[in-house]
Amino acid sequence: MTGAPSAGDRADPAEFVVDRVEAWAIALPAVRSLERRTAPRILVKVTAGGVTGWGEATPARTCETAESILATIRYHLAPALVGRSAWDLDGITSAFDRAVNCGFTIGAPPAKAAVDMAVHDLLGRALGLSLGVLWGARRTDRLELGWTVAGRSAAEAADSVAEGLDHGYRAFKVDLGGLGRREDAGIVEAVRAAASDAVLWADGNQSYTVDSALRVAGPLADVGATVFEQPLPANDIAGLKRLRDASPVPIALDEGLPHPSDLATLVRLDAVDVVVAKVQRSGGLTLSRRLCGFAEDCGTRLMGSGLADSDLGLAASLHLFAAYDIGTPVDLAGRQFVRSPYATGRTVTVVDGAAEVPTGPGLGVDVDEQVVRSLAVDLPG
Repeated sequence: MTGAPSAGDRADPAEFVVDRVEAWAIALPAVRSLERRTAPRILVKVTAGGVTGWGEATPARTCETAESILATIRYHLAPALVGRSAWDLDGITSAFDRAVNCGFTIGAPPAKAAVDMAVHDLLGRALGLSLGVLWGARRTDRLELGWTVAGRSAAEAADSVAEGLDHGYRAFKVDLGGLGRREDAGIVEAVRAAASDAVLWADGNQSYTVDSALRVAGPLADVGATVFEQPLPANDIAGLKRLRDASPVPIALDEGLPHPSDLATLVRLDAVDVVVAKVQRSGGLTLSRRLCGFAEDCGTRLMGSGLADSDLGLAASLHLFAAYDIGTPVDLAGRQFVRSPYATGRTVTVVDGAAEVPTGPGLGVDVDEQVVRSLAVDLPG
């Protein structure tokens, strides 16, 4: 079990140097499938000064595979981190960028996020402080979650909403794209009919052109959708400006904002309505905090999202979103899709569609390493 050292046992910060980085691919029990298959998660353990921290990467629905994430951590990020001070978060971020160069994205963001998450967990445990206290930024203790509706028909969507309502959820994110305007509109209308008073938004998953996105934006406005998230491919900046100017629904950006510098570019172009914060897309908590802080300073609305994270990734996102008091329901659907049997002590509490922000040291999730090792799987290659 991981745990924080007592006050008398805490390491001297001057001696707090990372001496080991370990990573495993693990298979988690599925509650239901988002991908119509079960993808493994990657867990990372970082050790410094006799204290350990844990992080997670989720390969599903990202530009990375489980194999690429695990190889990047073991052969590129771990050598860049070992021997560095765990307190030097900015230096670690720069070292990671040298180890895996940035291109259009920041380069291997899920792998970098998992290790950065583990370092944050380690630092909090070293001091016996939760991340919110460590940052001096915890504006709320509870965040409302959105239920993901990924039905391929109006009937499937209505059934998914009914299940979410039974679990106490009152906000719904609708996955769209790939079915056609009429089918997409039918799904959105079915969700609204099944949850007349719920908060509702749609994720286009980069599946549209400007013209096709505008044809879907009308039905979204008709049902009172709060935003249309990432309808265009991430690199279609010219199209984004056209869409934002013409859409009756605010446009939120997810995959189009891998790095804080990308947000700076879009703010200068007056091309962004809503910024979606996502820890794994942005390479970890260090860069995510920079992005969120910049969005706040620009007066740009923030939303929160994640992948189908298990409890480590869920906790990291909750700490981030609580630090910036994101006031709308957040898209953290991990509990909808997977279980976290490695979390055998303190962990995230979710009741009636809302999550309590953990108060334990670090991320606030106690990881049983023996369970992690028992869940480990061999990957191809």
